[in-house]
Amino acid sequence: MATASAAKNLKEVVFEWEGKDKNGKIVRGEMRAGGEAVVGASLRRQGILVSKVKKRRMSGGRAIKQKDIAVFTRQLSTMMRAGVPLIQSFDIVARGSTNPKMTRLLTDIRSDVETGTSLSSAFRKHPLYFDALYCNLVEAGEAGGILEALLDRLAIYQEKTMAIKNKIKSALIYPVAVLVVAFVVLAVIMIFVIPAFEDVFKSFGADLPLPTLIVIAMSKFFVTYWYLIFGVIGGGTYFFLESWKRSLKMQKFMDRLLLRVPVFGDLVNKSSVARWTRTLSTMFAAGVPLVEALDSVGGASGNAVFQEATEQIQKDVSTGTALTTSMQTTGVFPTMVIQMCAIGEESGSLDAMLGKAAEFYEDEVDEAVKGLSSLMEPFIIVILGTLIGGIVVSMYLPIFKLGQVV
Repeated sequence: MATASAAKNLKEVVFEWEGKDKNGKIVRGEMRAGGEAVVGASLRRQGILVSKVKKRRMSGGRAIKQKDIAVFTRQLSTMMRAGVPLIQSFDIVARGSTNPKMTRLLTDIRSDVETGTSLSSAFRKHPLYFDALYCNLVEAGEAGGILEALLDRLAIYQEKTMAIKNKIKSALIYPVAVLVVAFVVLAVIMIFVIPAFEDVFKSFGADLPLPTLIVIAMSKFFVTYWYLIFGVIGGGTYFFLESWKRSLKMQKFMDRLLLRVPVFGDLVNKSSVARWTRTLSTMFAAGVPLVEALDSVGGASGNAVFQEATEQIQKDVSTGTALTTSMQTTGVFPTMVIQMCAIGEESGSLDAMLGKAAEFYEDEVDEAVKGLSSLMEPFIIVILGTLIGGIVVSMYLPIFKLGQVV
């Protein structure tokens, strides 16, 4: 008991070493061990004369993102399919990671597994990175002896989900960037350019046109209260995003609003359907019972409307109602998805039909992103042309008027 406890408390770290082999050639490498003495003893047994051993620095590093977890899952799946033992697979992935935080995370999980903890239980200790869906699938793979297959399925699921998110982000980056640049340009014009024109107009000694007077008044307001304008916009944006992130009521309100926004709402709806069907297909194919699978599906959809609908479906299904009937009652899901689920239930291939529905809506999201991007460009150009063009014309109207008088 004491030996096992001591082994558990002995935390291994990665050491970088340098030395000479039997032929006198300088060799370098890394080794995971409980201390420098262990590294030296192990290398001496291999016939290496050690000259330097130091602990690899693990401080700092960027935050662990979903992409890091997806890459880890794909690498772990590939190595296990190739017959590499689980502990050795963790070693290889940890050494290959360029993010120290990810290396520490994998080292902690490896230590837990090495002391007898199941892989799913080791993952559950880190809920910030491994959600319930991930842990449930790994647990199902361990119980069924098909961990390699389920890790591969999980990697595909994560890659598909990330692809959808990235497509939506790419559709938003361009208009947001253009609007931010436009606001900065307008601020510069209002603060520096228009006051210079105002000084010139004063020398004319004539009445200015109404559009010019309006723009000059706006410029004076901007010059006087620029710090207040920037503060309100910056602070308002920050508090809005924080309340959206932390407030459940705000999240539900914004999720419902996003589904109703013209053009963009259709993209959000299709992406939510794609993620919902992809998640349920992955869980069901892994052998997770339908009622338990629905626990993870709602949150994975990324929308509160679909999450509430999933909770209602779960209640109905647990009382014996067919999945298709319950989905139809919610009024959230498209007719095609409901019909494909009905065919899947009748034929006993629900996971395959849900997978096909997910593929269809993932393609729809791709097309919607392309359409949205092409639609946003002329729309933004018209708005910017109207704003900046209106200001320019307003500033040149007095000059045209002076030219007519002359």
